[in-house]
Amino acid sequence: MSRARPAAAGAAAACVWAALEPLDIRLFRNDYSDVAMLGKLVTRSRAWPVAGIAVHTANGALFGLAVDALRRRTSVPPRHLALGLALAESFALFPLGALIDRVHPARGSAGVGQFFNARGLGQQTARHAVFGLVLGRLA
Repeated sequence: MSRARPAAAGAAAACVWAALEPLDIRLFRNDYSDVAMLGKLVTRSRAWPVAGIAVHTANGALFGLAVDALRRRTSVPPRHLALGLALAESFALFPLGALIDRVHPARGSAGVGQFFNARGLGQQTARHAVFGLVLGRLA
């Protein structure tokens, strides 16, 4: 079976996440964007949005491949697996937000506001849930 479909599903789910970021930034009143954080980590030029989308989409594709590999080894329904793993990743990586808040080279700039707080946790949980649901549906 081809790995193209789960990779494309993960990339598409990451793009949906990125498209919804402006909405959840307003909803949670927290100026934090994964696309901005990743893009501004790669470059501080005006090209950071392109870089951020590229890195975020590649991460989504890799996550899609990881979910597919686990799906092949378990009897958990793919939609449940994708959502569960996305939420597990969210909670596992959230503590790294404290590091981002302190050492990211663009900390304090637009989109790289405070991450490690209650609003950031809600924001990341919602983003990962959407990602997992979309991935599970497409994969």
